[in-house]
Amino acid sequence: MVISLVGMRFHVRVGILPHERDLAQPLEIDLSVTRPADAAGVLDYRTLYALAADHISREPLEYLEDVAAAIVDGALELEGVTHARIAVRKPHVMLDGPLTYAEIVLERARG
Repeated sequence: MVISLVGMRFHVRVGILPHERDLAQPLEIDLSVTRPADAAGVLDYRTLYALAADHISREPLEYLEDVAAAIVDGALELEGVTHARIAVRKPHVMLDGPLTYAEIVLERARG
């Protein structure tokens, strides 16, 4: 069974450039976890949202990779979760050309 929260949106200071350390910007997160279909009990969506929100609140954040790893590792600590996948998107990336967003995708399994 896969449980997903898609398009969680936060407004945080994220990045390593001076303006990114001072000004909050949008950050989007998709988080999916896998539990065996026969796992006891249920996994409350609020638990997954709180996990992401807790890590995001530790701003200023530096690298999207670190954000993704911390949230995935936290998800894998939840009872019955065997696999986790996260996508962290930063829409406002200053580059020389058009860009919808920068994205980090990370998948990990327990064990």
